[in-house]
Amino acid sequence: MNTGRGIINKLGKHKGPVITIAAFAVIIAYFALGGAGVKDFSEKYRGADLSGASVGRTNTYTRYRERYAHIPPAAADIPLDIFSLTNADGVSPLDNFAGVQRVLRTEEESFIEYAVHIEKAGLYNIYIEYYPLPSRGIAIERSFKINGETPFLGADRLTFQRVWGDANDVRSDNQGNEIRPAQVEKPRWENAFFRDSLGYSTEPYEFYLEAGDNTIRLEGINEPVAIRALHLKAPVPAQNYRQYAAGIDTRHYRNTIDGFMFKIQGEHALYRSDPSLYAIYDRSSGATEPPSVAKIKLNMIGGQSWRVAGQWIEWDIFVPESGMYRFTVKGRQNYNRGFVSNRMVMIDGQVPCVELAAVPFTYNNKWKLATFRDGQGDMLFPLERGGHSFRLQAAMGSMGDMLSVMEESVYRLNGIYRKILVLTGTEPDIYRDYRVDVVYPEIITAMELESKILYKLVDDLTAYTGERSAQAATALTLARQLEMLVRRPDKIPRTMVNFKFNISALGDSLLALAQSQLDIDYIIISDANVKLPPVRENLFVAVSHEIRSFLVSFFVDYNNLGDVYRKSANVVEVWMLAGRDQSTILKGMIDDTFTPQTGIKVNVKLVAPDAVMPAVVAGTGPDAALTVPQVDPVNYAVRHAAVDISQLPGYAELTREFDSSVIVPFRYSGGVYGLPETQYFHVMFYRKDIFAELDIAVPETWDELISILPIIQKNNMNVGIPSVATTEQANIDFSNFLAHLYQRKGSLYNEDGSRTLLSGETAIEAFDIYTKFFTHYKTPIVFNFLNRFRTGEMPIGFADYTNFNTLEVFAPELRGLWGFARMPGLRTADGSINRSVPTGTLASMIFSNAKNPGLAWEFLKWWVSADTQLRFGRELESVMGAAARYPTANFDAFTRLSWGSEQMAVLREQRSWTVGTPEVPGGYYVSRHITNAVRRILNEGEDTRETLLDYSITIDDELLKKRKEFGLE
Repeated sequence: MNTGRGIINKLGKHKGPVITIAAFAVIIAYFALGGAGVKDFSEKYRGADLSGASVGRTNTYTRYRERYAHIPPAAADIPLDIFSLTNADGVSPLDNFAGVQRVLRTEEESFIEYAVHIEKAGLYNIYIEYYPLPSRGIAIERSFKINGETPFLGADRLTFQRVWGDANDVRSDNQGNEIRPAQVEKPRWENAFFRDSLGYSTEPYEFYLEAGDNTIRLEGINEPVAIRALHLKAPVPAQNYRQYAAGIDTRHYRNTIDGFMFKIQGEHALYRSDPSLYAIYDRSSGATEPPSVAKIKLNMIGGQSWRVAGQWIEWDIFVPESGMYRFTVKGRQNYNRGFVSNRMVMIDGQVPCVELAAVPFTYNNKWKLATFRDGQGDMLFPLERGGHSFRLQAAMGSMGDMLSVMEESVYRLNGIYRKILVLTGTEPDIYRDYRVDVVYPEIITAMELESKILYKLVDDLTAYTGERSAQAATALTLARQLEMLVRRPDKIPRTMVNFKFNISALGDSLLALAQSQLDIDYIIISDANVKLPPVRENLFVAVSHEIRSFLVSFFVDYNNLGDVYRKSANVVEVWMLAGRDQSTILKGMIDDTFTPQTGIKVNVKLVAPDAVMPAVVAGTGPDAALTVPQVDPVNYAVRHAAVDISQLPGYAELTREFDSSVIVPFRYSGGVYGLPETQYFHVMFYRKDIFAELDIAVPETWDELISILPIIQKNNMNVGIPSVATTEQANIDFSNFLAHLYQRKGSLYNEDGSRTLLSGETAIEAFDIYTKFFTHYKTPIVFNFLNRFRTGEMPIGFADYTNFNTLEVFAPELRGLWGFARMPGLRTADGSINRSVPTGTLASMIFSNAKNPGLAWEFLKWWVSADTQLRFGRELESVMGAAARYPTANFDAFTRLSWGSEQMAVLREQRSWTVGTPEVPGGYYVSRHITNAVRRILNEGEDTRETLLDYSITIDDELLKKRKEFGLE
């Protein structure tokens, strides 16, 4: 496929007058490329069959296409009557809906099934016309089955995008900075083919249907959707531009208006597939239109958020007459050196020719004009007079095939690693010959094949990008290591750690190469004879821009966000301890919603957490603080520096929106001194594929976990239980001890928090069970859960539920191979299971020296309300991606965030089992000495009971001292 190589960027060429400079450059290039040019490794794999591997998946789309490669494409389309269902559930007809007389509504939990008669076996594309229905705002997902079976991996999770746009026009704050509008859904009828949601396969999926009667079934996974059409389409071969142009009636499309040029700024896009693709600002270049150094001007679109295949941005364009028009994009890809960012171009919903299926934008620090061209010149496209749509969609192009190879290689290499692990363990004896080649001869064969696959991948990546990128170098390192291990299998045990790290690095390269960021400044539609305006980004413009940026930095306070007001009794001063993105989102919401609705003015300032206490003591602190650590409200309360919000109007009604457990840390001496913003708790992550290999079930109780531990450990894998024995203070986590304590209906403190209950039998029993996992069952003490889970060394572990999004985004090779479930619990006398877990939170609070606590309270009530938290969570995810999904404490907002139905069911139940841990004066001593107690047991083998009793006395002494210090009984 021609992927747009004809698109030419005008690059300036400079010749150095001094020969020595040129020679020096050649020497640098020589060493940078590892010798005389980039080495070709074709001799390593020439003649080898690289289509399969001894260890790997057989249910991928690549294997599926290989099985049916001899089947010809279908000859004709088959439209389906969407109301002629043979079986269905969760569906209902809608009349006169969105301009259509009758459509089919399918719920999130639904399925529709059709009988299809095929005259001759063939391959079909499947086409759907759908309308996104209001719900949680995430992508619509469906699984597809043919004759009761999912044909391949990918068909089990088909994704259909929603449509988003600006809620209103851009406005400016009182500092002259432009404020981007909120993103809202703008649903409309969309059409799509069933295709790879990761974008590795650039063409629509081709499904094999045998001759005779077939049954096709579409099952709901996430979100409701309305359907007006469903077709089986005969695949149509793509045509190049010259073939496309030959079918244009040029007599109809004649340009009579000389010099026509229509420019639309990138930030003026009307529609997008993702709420993260909003207008953004660029201060890095003086060539961006319009330029700005002092004020925020929304002057481009795309950026870091526009990186995932399938994401699109759409503009409305207008031409004054029917004619042939040229398209030019002013773009910049300055994110990844050695990468190519591809964009599929759609004009009025269609890709006219194969050259526009993947238009490449190569790396460059400067803005460049890219006019769509083929090998013979500019490509002109026919447009009727009036409005049209122009869409750019992130695509992989030829890179997709390479990423598919890389993903499968990572999967197979992890399988090889785990198999060796069964023999050698995680810490093999480097002086022992494990005879891996004798015990597992198939592993050596698999390593040899993977080495050849990776060598070819290196060549393909280098040819595609034109240079040896860091990602290609990672693949090369692993290829060489595999080649060495095939020659010297005796070295496998001593290189296991390095082998694991290299596999992880290849997985990271897979993620990096799948990123396709691009900036768009503007788009020009013109006739063929118009001279395009040059991009002026020379040395003079750059120096001038940098000097102006430097000078204004002395006069602009970048810590104040949005509308800024003079301090007065009618202005609420709020400090936020989170990041700039969070603060900017909050301030925008205040300025466009809270202040207009209430008339209360709010200044928001971004500060470091350690700046709050000195400011409060000095009397220069804020009225309220947000994203405060859980321990701080009570610490301020004992010093009479916080307001008891339980005495303020509307408190009881407001707190009904939270789990009672998340209020517990803010209770002190009969009052409540903080409101929860977020809520964190643990769930159980597990690898579905490994559990299936080992033939074990997901444990419901701790006893069941203990019963499957021997099977897991026999295969030299293990369980990830959070530990306090790590040397890194930030990673200390004794939540698992608290889970055992709370599941036995124990408590950490007595009712008034004056002493601990660690000396009680319940706490001792919970502590003994907790430490036995490390002492008796030998689960690891220090580990990186995400890395080990990814490699399969740790097929089950307990971690905060927010890790779900991290894995979803950063481990694409594991799609469909893992999940999370409720925490194991303790079976009670009545047969039920107690799954109690501790919960954590961040807080909002009002300080006692607030100038107007009443106004600050109105602000906090708005801030933690369901609608505000929902909007904040959605905007935060749109800015920072799915990995930053907001764990709001507001239950109503939480249920409307972008979680899938399967995950939401787990989270809702586990959340109902959360238990709050009180904060008390001197509470820091509890975590410190529980940590010390665990370390003594693990490192010195001391008795569990005696150790905990000793430390409970020490802790109680410190709690008593603190109570005396603060004048408490």
